[in-house]
Amino acid sequence: MTKDEYLLRSFSKIKHKKWELFVITRIIHKLDDPDIEFVCQQYINIPGNSHHLCDLCFPSLKIYYEIDEGQHATKEHQESDKKRTQEILNVTHSSEYKNKIKQRETLEATDWIVKRIRVYDKSSPDLNRDINEVMNEVDRFVEFLRERKKKLETKLNKKIVWDYENKFKPQKYIENGSISVGENVVFRYIHDCLKLFGYTSDTSPQTGWWEKGTAHLNHAVWLPKLYENKDWDNRITDDGLTIYEKSKKEHLKITDFKQKPTRDRIVFAHYKNIFGHTVYKFYGVFRTDMQLSDNLEHVHRRISTKVNLKNYL
Repeated sequence: MTKDEYLLRSFSKIKHKKWELFVITRIIHKLDDPDIEFVCQQYINIPGNSHHLCDLCFPSLKIYYEIDEGQHATKEHQESDKKRTQEILNVTHSSEYKNKIKQRETLEATDWIVKRIRVYDKSSPDLNRDINEVMNEVDRFVEFLRERKKKLETKLNKKIVWDYENKFKPQKYIENGSISVGENVVFRYIHDCLKLFGYTSDTSPQTGWWEKGTAHLNHAVWLPKLYENKDWDNRITDDGLTIYEKSKKEHLKITDFKQKPTRDRIVFAHYKNIFGHTVYKFYGVFRTDMQLSDNLEHVHRRISTKVNLKNYL
């Protein structure tokens, strides 16, 4: 997908939400900056065990934006919004819905700023706010984004660039020499994950486990589905620190588990992104907890959020 196609599909996703479409398109058009990445309707993970579907986010600026419509004026929604702003909102849907959420790519939102805009009339939630007021507030937010970008560029001593075409390619991480959880490292294909560790083919191996380029450090690359599927019932805790691995089929269960050697796992979890594409997201390095694991369920604890790629290349 090209960057142009990404932009068009992003707006198409919200075409039936008139206020979101109006506010978001005005922000993007007024901002007029192709180097600021934006995502509509993106799940984010807020520290404090919270997963949240935000209306609009700017990953490179660490900002997410909420568009509060009339239903947000009720006491119930005000309390919910307050909790979200305080970064403690928990998902409370059915287990089936939760599993669907777990299949979606989630951005890490540590130290992100939340901004909101109200599009309903305070005196009556059934009425819309004057559109000129909304536009003026949106324009002030655009100025805030521009200033935020300038400050971050000064702090980082480099330009913020949205290089969409190379976003899912491994070369920039290889050149940097490392990957970390906070960077939201995501690839479209298994072979791109493995190229970080010396794999050279442009064809992905049909496996969720690879150790050819990592075994010398007692590591393996693991690419699991961290949600229930036909073969596995794997899950990761909301804080990202523990993975539970459980097979649903007898022939996939490991016998004599504690007599077999184990390797630390460099985890790239299998998800669907906002457009339904399969992606593999880096979650850190995990080590099997031998005391809590058995032949039926394995428990893996995160021991590092960063990998030094120079050890493998």
